[in-house]
Amino acid sequence: MIRLAAIFMGLAVMSALSVVHLQYQMRKLVTLQEREQVHTHALEAEWTQLQLENSTWAAPVRVEKIARERLGMATPSRDALVSVEPMQGAFRTEGGQ
Repeated sequence: MIRLAAIFMGLAVMSALSVVHLQYQMRKLVTLQEREQVHTHALEAEWTQLQLENSTWAAPVRVEKIARERLGMATPSRDALVSVEPMQGAFRTEGGQ
């Protein structure tokens, strides 16, 4: 009888230690998850900032200003414009497809 009680007591202690260990692991994982959520939020904020910067840098008005000031480009006069028409069948393959 004492042997059976000792076995049950040992199983109860092992079970209690398992519960404590699992709670510890769970708390560790929750902390890790919260840390990753903060990191994700920071990355999303950075991505939004980068998209805003990209739209600012690529704004047509800014590109045109740089083309005029740094590259010396200008809108051509009407006389300088040339219209080019594609040749008939220019994009056909050898098989006539």
